[in-house]
Amino acid sequence: MATAPRSLMILVAGPYRSGTGDDPHKLEANVRAMNQAALVLFRAGHLPVTGEALALPLLEAAGSTQPGDPLFREIFHPVAEQLLARCDAVLRIGGPSEGADQMVAQARAQGKYVFTRLADVPAAR
Repeated sequence: MATAPRSLMILVAGPYRSGTGDDPHKLEANVRAMNQAALVLFRAGHLPVTGEALALPLLEAAGSTQPGDPLFREIFHPVAEQLLARCDAVLRIGGPSEGADQMVAQARAQGKYVFTRLADVPAAR
């Protein structure tokens, strides 16, 4: 795809908990990496979104106390799945992540664009 016909809504999917041992600084670094990729997408004319941007405030409001607790399981991945249903594409970034890989598989099953490198995402017209 040389040029996107329009601006795409792109879910940035990468590791959140994977490889962090739930260390808050490592979790924050993973969110920062997704946000940096989202900024590049935005500057290329797309609407980038992350599940974390929606799920983390909900988790705080719900009273979640740690990644993986019952509230986390209720909210975190279901938010990303609902968000993906409204997106045109997924950009998979970072290292190993079962959740991000699940988003990629679901995007492919739904016939959405899947990008594995920022350089592969065409600028919007």
